[in-house]
Amino acid sequence: MNTHREGHDAAVGGDRAALEDALRRYLRRRLRESEGIDAGFGRDLAGETVRFTLGGGKRMRSLLAWWGWTAGGGNPGGEASRSALQACGALELIQTCALVHDDVMDGSPTRRGRPSVHARHMAEHEENGHGGEPRRYGEALAVLVGDLALVWADDMFEEALDGLSRPRGARAVWRALRTEIMAGQFLDVRAQAGRDRSEGTALRMNLLKTASYSVERPLHLGAAMAGADGATVDALRGYGRDVGTAFQLRDDLLGVYGDTARTGKPVGEDITEGKCTLLLAAGVRLAGERGDTAASDLLSRVGAGADPAEVADALERLGARDLVRGRCRELAARGVRRLDGLDLDPAVLEGLRGLAARTGTDPV
Repeated sequence: MNTHREGHDAAVGGDRAALEDALRRYLRRRLRESEGIDAGFGRDLAGETVRFTLGGGKRMRSLLAWWGWTAGGGNPGGEASRSALQACGALELIQTCALVHDDVMDGSPTRRGRPSVHARHMAEHEENGHGGEPRRYGEALAVLVGDLALVWADDMFEEALDGLSRPRGARAVWRALRTEIMAGQFLDVRAQAGRDRSEGTALRMNLLKTASYSVERPLHLGAAMAGADGATVDALRGYGRDVGTAFQLRDDLLGVYGDTARTGKPVGEDITEGKCTLLLAAGVRLAGERGDTAASDLLSRVGAGADPAEVADALERLGARDLVRGRCRELAARGVRRLDGLDLDPAVLEGLRGLAARTGTDPV
């Protein structure tokens, strides 16, 4: 029996439970306020925001922020810990905004194995015989759900800062995180529309849309709340950039070669939509270098009717799949090395190493 492993898992489970409790308590309070404003607003919009936020997700971003708080010197059992938990939990509402809006922009029919927010409201419109266009109705309500989640995220975070001794640095990180995710989404939309297939664009987009928002900034946020020293902040941010980028590359592999039952999203959707990913960009470059005109022609039609299965086969044959796999391993290993010399709580160190190990492992 691995008692150390069990002890670590119990500690992580306890952290997640504490973050979930902070999030749940805050959302229940905001839902009651919303119901007092208007019953329909509370039921159909605020209620949707609460249900989506609490209805799934691994709480990875809020957990990383909590680990950043601990790594930066925050006391998990101190007076400020309750405020820190609430501040970290606010990241889950930004995630709700990002996912709901992302599904609208991509036209994704499902999320987490269920109808996406806009798809569900489109169906509701049709079932009830409402006037107007079902698509516009569904997308409008989804935009409002995402907007409300972002408003509540700011409210939740600002309220929590009242209980922390170093709010200024944390506010600066929060501002950067929110702006960077919008920049990443912009690059995603622009690259897809412009049929950009450059590896530089793919990596820049990965950094802003995923690495920064999902790993680097959450760790940075927690560390800033705790008043961490510069060396600790630099090490955590470097880890976050590397592991966060690997996380997105791994997700790109799952999007092409994974299992819908596991991902909750249709496999091949990135190819159908013509997403600019490193996987695709590397394939385009490799096909050109090898003079493989058949592959180049096929990849030029990604997002314009190319068969996802044929594209997946071509990317594997060209070596793009192996290239991305190798890049994931390299980034994960480099991220872990950045933690060398930090005086971290053993549970936090093991958690960060475990995340790196998972992102560096071939998912399919």
